Amino acid sequence: MFSLDLLNLFHQLVWRINVAFFTFPTIKAWLIAAALLLILTLFCLPVGLWCNFLKVENMKAPKKIILSIIAGSLFFPGISEELFFRVLLLPHPQENRTIATVCFWVIISLVLFVIYHPLNAVTFFPTGRKTFFNPVFLLLAAVLGIVCSIVYEQSGSLWLPVIIHWLVVVVWLVFLGGYKQLRGEV
Repeated sequence: MFSLDLLNLFHQLVWRINVAFFTFPTIKAWLIAAALLLILTLFCLPVGLWCNFLKVENMKAPKKIILSIIAGSLFFPGISEELFFRVLLLPHPQENRTIATVCFWVIISLVLFVIYHPLNAVTFFPTGRKTFFNPVFLLLAAVLGIVCSIVYEQSGSLWLPVIIHWLVVVVWLVFLGGYKQLRGEV
């Protein structure tokens, strides 16, 4: 009985990955994602600047490093975190689900997404500890998680939350002092 439940869960998760990977956003989904990205920017930029968490500056590094950050951020955190925190944890729009179920899993996903960052600093990325424990960072990460969850829930596509997450991380690292923060240079 237990192994059958695990097998069903495994099949459901594989199905979620497959359908999210191959669901391409509609024009309406792109427009909603763009509007939510604008709202995210209009919230996070002033809060981050006012709290001195964000600092407008171009990253001073060789182009090779900047390009590796841009490319690497697509896979981690972009695809990897969105696969886990959105696709695997949230019921796909094609599943038979209730609003209460969706809200429950969005909250669970959001809490885990926020907690994940300090845990990452404690276990794998100690130089990021100061940043990943910063309450402003955690607030901005929570808002990003909410936006990515909404975009995933309305589109059913992995790609829109990945693009939003990737853009936010790249802009933060390259233009808003994030690279220096994560390296402990601030």
